[in-house]
Amino acid sequence: MSESVSEAESAGSAEIAGRAESPAEPHAPSEPAYEPAAPAPLNLPRTPTGDAEVDARLARLADADHLATDGHVEVYEDVHRGLRDALTALDGRPGPPVPSPSYEQSRS
Repeated sequence: MSESVSEAESAGSAEIAGRAESPAEPHAPSEPAYEPAAPAPLNLPRTPTGDAEVDARLARLADADHLATDGHVEVYEDVHRGLRDALTALDGRPGPPVPSPSYEQSRS
């Protein structure tokens, strides 16, 4: 007899639990939509290098301070391209003259 009572109690408990687990009202308020924080400057110091072209490219980084994160990539790629071009231009400039081999031999 105790088995049949416990089975009936179990069935009743499961039914009550099922009602408790069912969703509340269908018109329950939904979670608020995610809104990212507004752009804010990082206020990182930019030390001048003495090269006007490089300094201009580094100053361009400040443009990212006023953009949403997805806009940073364009600024960073532009700055990177400009710095790479400035370094490439250094390869094309003539450097100091290389000592002639006769100079090195005469010193020995």
